[in-house]
Amino acid sequence: MASIKKGLVDIASEILEDIKKDSELIIRDAEKKAEEILRDAKAEAEKRQVRLLAEAKEKSEIEQKKTQSLTIMEIRNRRLQVKEENINAVFDEAVARLKQFVESESYPSYLLTFIEEAVKKIESDRLIVYVNSKDREWLAKGKLDELSKKLGVKLTLANETENCLGGCIVKTPDGKLSDYNTFEKRLQELKPILRIEIAKILFEKED
Repeated sequence: MASIKKGLVDIASEILEDIKKDSELIIRDAEKKAEEILRDAKAEAEKRQVRLLAEAKEKSEIEQKKTQSLTIMEIRNRRLQVKEENINAVFDEAVARLKQFVESESYPSYLLTFIEEAVKKIESDRLIVYVNSKDREWLAKGKLDELSKKLGVKLTLANETENCLGGCIVKTPDGKLSDYNTFEKRLQELKPILRIEIAKILFEKED
């Protein structure tokens, strides 16, 4: 019985030893695989980090370029706006001076000249003259009749008055032919040319 028991113990010991060896192998293999997994994971994480950083940098550069483009555009737009404001200021000053001119003693003779210019552009022996209320009052004092005799054209003051700074509008009785010779009309016609000249004067020293 003793020998059998001893044999069983020896067999059990061998089995335990084999199990221990197998366990150690399994543990080492598991540790090796775990190290490989961690190493691969670390490498992938580093690659991912590099990729994310590159993407973030690229995105940042794109946004920066957009911001710079917007800034440049805003500066350009503001510069154009300032130029426009300065040019308009010159026109406003011109209108202000015209208002002063129509109050001067020199203006009435210019009004007659404006009417004469308009009359000569329309081939008709009867014409209606439209002016503002102040000029109508002055022309009604025989001034338009004198001009009619001078030009050989029957000129009649319109009953309606025009809301204009100065000058006149001349039409045939049927309204088919007309000529607008007001200060506003003349200034409007001159604006494209004057804008270029004003811009040269105001901004010729700019790059």
